[in-house]
Amino acid sequence: MTGQVTTVDGRVAGRRGQATRQKLLDNLGKMLGSSPYRDVRVIDVARKAGTSPATFYQYFPDVEAAVLEIAGEAVQDSAALSDLVTERSWTGRAAAESAEGLVDGFLAFWRKHDAILRVIDLGAAEGDRRFVRLRTKVLGAVTKPLTGTMEEMQAKGRFDKELTPAAVAGSLVSMLASVAAQPKALQTLGAKQTDLKPALVHLVHLGITGKKPAR
Repeated sequence: MTGQVTTVDGRVAGRRGQATRQKLLDNLGKMLGSSPYRDVRVIDVARKAGTSPATFYQYFPDVEAAVLEIAGEAVQDSAALSDLVTERSWTGRAAAESAEGLVDGFLAFWRKHDAILRVIDLGAAEGDRRFVRLRTKVLGAVTKPLTGTMEEMQAKGRFDKELTPAAVAGSLVSMLASVAAQPKALQTLGAKQTDLKPALVHLVHLGITGKKPAR
């Protein structure tokens, strides 16, 4: 945790207070992985952290505020996803490795933040603008650089001129997010876990380059 941390009433928290605050966030994050977001109560978070509800309220006005704090941390981490696009080559044989790297990196990010990303998806689906903005930032970390890459390729005649880069990029990233969010549901439909990654790599490569990955 970096930067100055303040309590709800504006006081600057010392090291001990910062540690307590982080412990509350860590335990809330764990609870979101096993309990529905709406069922999480302040008293339960405080008990898990070995403190009291009064202490919780020193740092957060309610559970939702703490949830948004955790969501903000996930958004910060998502910024690194841009490198999975901009730091790689999307031409020739190297494009296959780039597609695999993008899929691996995106799925790893989703696994790391799975619990809070599910909460963000729920809030966004309900129309909460705060969660809509958070989801847009997460997906935008890949969609924006991918759009730029496709626009550059299109200018060089390497991307179908009849397609809109932003639409293709948004569709590919939404696909990655959907698969990452519900692998178990896909398995019940016959898609084995081991088959999902190769399928995603194939589709990402095809969507960006217009060609099947070279073997």
